[in-house]
Amino acid sequence: MSSVGDTIASRSDGNSGGSSPFDAIRRTDEHGEWWSARDLQPLLGYVGWEDFRNSIERAKAAIANTGESAHLHVSERPELVRSGNNASYVKRLNYKLTRYGAYMVAMNGDPRKSEVAAAQTYFAVQTRKAETAVAGTPALPQDYEDALVALLGKVREAKALEAENKVLAPKAGKWDEFLNTDGLCGMTELADLLHTNVRTLTGWLVSVNIFRRQTSRSGGSRNMPRKPHQDSGLFVVKQETNNGFIFPTAYATAQGIDLVADLWAKRSSAA
Repeated sequence: MSSVGDTIASRSDGNSGGSSPFDAIRRTDEHGEWWSARDLQPLLGYVGWEDFRNSIERAKAAIANTGESAHLHVSERPELVRSGNNASYVKRLNYKLTRYGAYMVAMNGDPRKSEVAAAQTYFAVQTRKAETAVAGTPALPQDYEDALVALLGKVREAKALEAENKVLAPKAGKWDEFLNTDGLCGMTELADLLHTNVRTLTGWLVSVNIFRRQTSRSGGSRNMPRKPHQDSGLFVVKQETNNGFIFPTAYATAQGIDLVADLWAKRSSAA
C-alpha cells in the first residue's frame, strides 16, 4: 500500500479539542500543519467530490495569479481507501492543503453556502494570527559554552534589529499621505500609489479573490472587498451618496495597503 503516494492518510493530529471543526481536522507532519481536502469537503457543505474539486482548481489558479507556486499549497495526495464493505482498497485522489491553500479553497467555494462563509472567516482570522504570532521561547543553554554562543547570537540579533529599525523608521508612516482623516485610502488613490488605474487594480483584486464582483442597482459592475477581508480590518465599505444615488465605496486601511502592495509587487516580479 505504501507505493501509492502516502497511501492511507493518517487521522488528525489530536487537536480535536479545539473550538472549531476546522481545528479538529487539522493535521501535522514534519513540514507543519495541513488539511486534507477530503476532510474539508463536508465542512464546506459539498456533497459531491467533483463539485468541490472545481473549487480546488479555482484556488490553484488564484494562488498562481498571486505569483506563488500553487503546488506548494495545494498538492495532490493519492490515497487508498476501503471499497465498501470489502477488505480491498481502491485508489482515490486527495489534496494536501497548507493553511493558505485551505483559505484559498474556501475563498473559491460557493458563496451561497453558509459553511463556505464560516470557513472563509476561520482561515482569514487564523492566517492573520499565524502571521503576527510571536515565536516560541528557545531552549535554555545546557552549558557555559552554549550560553556564550546563545549570548553572542542575541547580541548579533539585537544589532541587526537595531539596524533594520533605523532603515524602517522613516517608513513608519509610509502610507500617511494616502490616508484620509478616517485613516482610509480610496481605490483610486491606491491605484495611483501602484502606478496603475482603478479598473485594472480592482479587476486584479477580483482575480486573486480579495474582491468580488457586485452588480449595482443600475446594472453596473462594482468590485467590492470580500467580507472576510473586511472582518480582518483590511478594507472598509461605506455607503455614500452622489446626485441622489446611494452606492457602496471600498476603502483600504493601512494594513490593507500593505497586503495589496506586497501582492502587487509579487505579481509584477512574476510577470
